[in-house]
Order: sequence, then structure tokens, then C-alpha cells
Amino acid sequence: MKQSMMFIPTLREIPADAEVKSHQLMLRAGFIRQNTSGVYSYLPLAHKVLKKIEQIVREEMNQAGASELLMPALQQAELWQESGRWYSYGPELMRLKDRHNRDFALGATHEEMITSLVRDEVKSYKRLPLALYQIQTKFRDEKRPRFGVLRGREFIMKDAYSFHSTNESLDEGYTKMFEAYQNVFSRCGLNFRAVIADSGAMGGTDTHEFMVLSEIGEDTIAYSDSSQYAANVEMAPVIAEYEKSNVAENELEKIVTPNQRTIEEISSFLNVSKETCVKSILFKVDEKFVLVLARGDHEINDIKVKNLFSASVVELATADETKEVLNCVPGYVGPINIPNEIEVVADQAVSVIINGVCGANEENHHYKGVNLDRDAKVSQYADLRFIQEGDVSPDGKGLIQFAKGIEVGHVFKLGTRYSEAMNATFLDENGRAQPMIMGCYGIGVSRTLAAIIEQHNDENGIVWPENIAPFTIHIIPVNVKNDSQRELAENLYHELNTKGYEVLLDDRQERVGVKFADSDLIGLPVRITVGKKADEGIVEVKLRKSGESFEVNLNDLTEKLTQILGL
Repeated sequence: MKQSMMFIPTLREIPADAEVKSHQLMLRAGFIRQNTSGVYSYLPLAHKVLKKIEQIVREEMNQAGASELLMPALQQAELWQESGRWYSYGPELMRLKDRHNRDFALGATHEEMITSLVRDEVKSYKRLPLALYQIQTKFRDEKRPRFGVLRGREFIMKDAYSFHSTNESLDEGYTKMFEAYQNVFSRCGLNFRAVIADSGAMGGTDTHEFMVLSEIGEDTIAYSDSSQYAANVEMAPVIAEYEKSNVAENELEKIVTPNQRTIEEISSFLNVSKETCVKSILFKVDEKFVLVLARGDHEINDIKVKNLFSASVVELATADETKEVLNCVPGYVGPINIPNEIEVVADQAVSVIINGVCGANEENHHYKGVNLDRDAKVSQYADLRFIQEGDVSPDGKGLIQFAKGIEVGHVFKLGTRYSEAMNATFLDENGRAQPMIMGCYGIGVSRTLAAIIEQHNDENGIVWPENIAPFTIHIIPVNVKNDSQRELAENLYHELNTKGYEVLLDDRQERVGVKFADSDLIGLPVRITVGKKADEGIVEVKLRKSGESFEVNLNDLTEKLTQILGL
């Protein structure tokens, strides 16, 4: 392609509203332009990269035994009402009405649609297992779109769904998809980890996220420094063992603690360690109020609270709700003398606290000398806190460290969550109706594009992996008004295209410094500069990744490119 014919609006300055590298570089290199908050146009270079990522995804999905289809983005509300998610999915689901006042949603995901499709067509175990996938634009009304295409309201996604007659078949299909995802992200040149995750609004169990390691990631990965264990920090279990000291128990004493609300403030005010303080947080668990306790230096993990109660929704009680239920403002809440209808649960670390400190459910007052077995009614102790760096790895091998990650893929074992709700059944070998067992597998294609740039860039621009780059070779004649340089560049362009290379020829009437700057910004793997030695049949070849450059005689150019690019 000739650069004069392509739409590549590069920018010299970093846009003020672009916070992260991928967003900055995609704007500066002319890959995207914003249309409105969280919605972008993918310009020709980005479109070419997206198609290459999609091709990798297709190859791996096909190899895993999945067939491609395309479902509507516009989905009728009745399907979401069947599954129950019309009411529970939240404000991220974009809802609308047609001219007949019927409710619809723009597809955030397609579990309901694919389940309705398969239930109407598949009736026998003989047609299972079945795996289907699509690559399509999705819509989610993000409260705070940010980081360019990493978190937008419209994005490109590959979503796949599998249907099985047995759990063993689901396990086999899940393993195939897991391996396919590893292949996809490896082929995209990404440094990633597969981590144990929470299924969230999707439902189901046994789920993994594929995280691209990056400091700008919105998720925290807990991983072992001595094994392959990795999990989203929300899902990592704590296996620490706590020992109770033999110190004598003190009497319970209420004390005045004026304006001392936080653990930091109360530990400093009383000159006690955070480990002896009891943090008490009121949660609303499926409309039921539960008081959750943790050690002062630990943070309560609401996902673990949700799983403890097998709840659908867990959220912090508001200040008004806390005042109404406990007659107390947040900051002074504690587990002593609370109403019987409020269940109290505690993290395991709290069970060994002797002579602790907690809120007195009275403003500006705390208790000290707290011993929960004596002074409160804790219904159960469980693992309810976030794991911390330095904790023992859940697999018992090494210690936990943290890293930030960008989620680019997610695989779920949905089980019968949707098939039971939507009556998607098949007849088994005995002629009995059974709910289909499902799996779900998603890849953020446009997010993968941004994640690649986050990991592959330098101070001058993008540094594309060869198989993902929009073009492989960038030919730059130093002076297009020079007949020898222009003709040699044109001849090389046609010759290399004929040999199967993807070539971008910068034929613009621009200064060579502008051309080189744009070339580095766009980041194609190989640059061939046609300059003063064109009459001698010599060009300069420069590798974008290493910065290495060398002069090559035209007679040796094909062999050199073969060594570099393998074609």
C-alpha cells in the first residue's frame, strides 16, 4: 500500500486526555479516533491489526472444534427475562425500546441468545458436544470509560459457547479452550498469566482469567514466587494458620475515643497494634444485613462474603442503613450487643485476638479488652479477607507476590445456570430430558490490540510483533523527487509485494525526518531506506525492535529479509 493513499493521521503531541501508553500511541500513530466517550473508530492501520488478531483467534477456535456463526447484537428482553439477568445485570446493559414499545438490549454478551438458538435445534445427546463462536461488537454502558479501547462502551469481542451432555465432556471442552487461549495470546506476543477468577454476573464455577501483565492493569494478580499458582486477588484463598496466645483475658471496658474512626486513628490513639483491632463492616447480603469482622490490618473480601452465603448480591450498607440498623455511624460499629437478627461472621484471623479493640456502636466510643468468644456472638469463622503479599501461596509453595494485569480473556464453566432457567434440554440415552451443560469463553479482541501495544513500545512509538504488524516492511525513499531513489523504491515495493511481504511505501512529499518519525511511531518491524546509494544498488535496512541497521546490496536483500522475517 502507498502511504499517500492511506488514512494515517499521525500526531506529534501526546493528547492531553490520554493517560496510558496504548491510548496515547494509538491516537498519535493514527490507529483510532474517539467519536464519543468510550466509543472509537478504528482507522485503517488498527483495522488491519484487528483482522490479524481475529485470524489467530479463528484458527485456534477452529482447531479446538468450534464453528463460527454470527448472532444479532439487538436482543429481545424476553430472553434476558427468562435467565433472570434483565433485572440483575445492572446499568451496564444498554436497554432500548422499539416503535412498538417492546424492550430490547444491545448485546453485552450472548448467553441467552445462544441458549435459545441451541435449545430450539438440538434435542438429542447424539448432537452433543457442540461449540459455537462469533466475533462481534459488544456494548456495555461503562460508568467510567477510560484508557482508550481498554475500557470502552463499544468493543470487539470473540465469544464462544459449548454445550455438553456430561460434566466430563465439559471438562474436556474447557481444557481445549484453555489451551486455545494460551495459544492465541502466545501468538500475539503477550506476556500473560492464566489466573483463577470469579465468574461475577456470568454465573457458573471453575473460571480463569487471562491477564496481560501491565502496571496499568485494573486487576491485581496474586501469584506464587515459587510455583505456577496465580489467581485474581479476589479469589486467592488464605491458608495462614493463626495461634491464640495464653495471655489472661481482661475485663471489657468502654472508653471514650473522640473523632477516632479509622483503624489507623484508633491504633495510634490507644497505642495498640492494628492486629489487635477488630474491623467491623455492615454488609447487605441479598437484602439481609450481616456484620463482617476482620483484623485491623486486613481487608474484607466481599467476593468471599458473597460465596460464603451463596448470595447473588453483596454490597456495603450505606451510612443511613447503618444508622437505622445499629443506631450508629460508620467508624464506631462493633459486634457487641447488636440486634439478634444481625448475623455476625468473622475472618479466621479474628478468632485468635485476645483483649482486642472494637467499636462500641456509639459515636466517639470503643471497647477494649474485647474477647469475642465471651463478648459477642459470632456465627462462624471463615476465610473472608484478601490475601496479602508475603502470605503463604494457597498451593503451599512459596510466598504470594502481586502484579497488575489487563484482562484479555475469560473462560467459564457455566454448568446448567442458563439451560435450566431457559429450559434448554436434550434427551439422554434413556430418553430422559436433561439440562444441557454449558461453557462460555470470551476474548476481548480490541482490548488485546491495546494490550499488545502496552507491552510492545518504546520512547519513539509502537514496536509491533512481526505477525501482528499492519505491514511487515516500511520502504522510505529519502527524496521522492530524486528519480533513482523513487524508481528503486517503487521497484522494491512491487517486488516485495510479489514475494508475499506486506509493504507500506512512504511516497509522500514530506521531509525525511517526518517520515522517519512517523515510521518509528507506526512501528513496522523492518524499515528499508532508499537514499544516496540508490545508484549503487545499496539500501539501508533497520530493525524496529533492536534498532540495528546495516547496508544491504539489492542482490542480497531477499536473502537478508528471509533471515530476518522467515519468508
